[in-house]
Amino acid sequence: MKKKIIFGIILVLVASLILSGCGGQKTSSEDVIKIGVFEPMTGDSASGGQMTYEGIELANSLYPEVLGKKVELVLVDNKTDKTEAANAVNRLIDKVKVCAIIGSYGSSLSMAAGPIVKEKGVPAVGCSPTNPLVTKDNDYYFRVCFIDPFQGTVAAKYAVNEAGAKKAAILRNVENDYSVGLANYFQEAFVKLTGSEDSIVAVLDYVKDTQDFTAQLTTLANKDVDVIFAPGDYNQVALLIKQARQLGIKAPFMGGDTLDAPEFFQIGGADVEGVVITNHYSPEAPVTEVSKEFVEAYKQKYNKEANAFAALGFDAYKVILDAIERANSTDPKAIRDALAQTKGFEGATGIITLDENGDANKSAVVLKAEGGKFNYLSTVQPD
Repeated sequence: MKKKIIFGIILVLVASLILSGCGGQKTSSEDVIKIGVFEPMTGDSASGGQMTYEGIELANSLYPEVLGKKVELVLVDNKTDKTEAANAVNRLIDKVKVCAIIGSYGSSLSMAAGPIVKEKGVPAVGCSPTNPLVTKDNDYYFRVCFIDPFQGTVAAKYAVNEAGAKKAAILRNVENDYSVGLANYFQEAFVKLTGSEDSIVAVLDYVKDTQDFTAQLTTLANKDVDVIFAPGDYNQVALLIKQARQLGIKAPFMGGDTLDAPEFFQIGGADVEGVVITNHYSPEAPVTEVSKEFVEAYKQKYNKEANAFAALGFDAYKVILDAIERANSTDPKAIRDALAQTKGFEGATGIITLDENGDANKSAVVLKAEGGKFNYLSTVQPD
């Protein structure tokens, strides 16, 4: 009789363990809700991943509970590698049993994870992957950032309408989905705005490990250009600009949101002064009350000025919590369905409404490198 009682107790304990956590199972009041994070904490994009995670971590410290349960963040480093990104997401779903995932900085890394979250039915919310393919035909991938067709258009409009550019050249990392995609959208918009196919005088390619840009820049030095658009990783673009200035190229440079990193200024120094970028957010231009809350809380926690990627990480976390609360469930499918219904959500980076593709319809800011940091120029609303 005693053996039967002990066996019964063991069965109850095992059952309670199986039913704990997320992954679609019911939870007890003592359980935590696990949200996975896969970001590049090491590798070429480490700075971007680290900035993003600071925002996620800040949001978790300010909003540590939902549905009366503690929220636990589980971070896995994707090492700025597509294979590692896929491995990280598999681990978060299969081993950790998370109910939702945040990530990743870098469109290629997010795209590597896309088929996995779709197949296994666990929703992911990207913070800053701007390539349209991240969410295309994937009901389980969402993002709180704008996408590159809009970003490329904003950059082209600034170049033509504000800087008076009539001729442009493009330098892109041909191995990087973000760089190629944003370059294409800028080119398309620039040609449309100038009314001339000949307004793009050169599209020059380099690869991931390029450190010497002499060949590309020598070609460019013989071209008559008003602006050079260089979307890519902050470290390579800073080096590229530095080498351009050493070769006597004086045309102004423009880039995308990935240039917003301290390393861009550390590598480029005085040579990157004047560079104009499109970005998701500026602490100089808070757009909501949450923006102000975020700026103050970030500075208090990290003793430095807030950045766009931290703000996007902050928003991704809060959007997921909002979906869990509206779904009143930790079931991944229920969270996915609630995410798809996100409308008018007040975030640090603006008012977030997710469209039928899971993309955020929101404004962009234009910033200029001055005094070793990016300063606010203007805000551009989507058409």
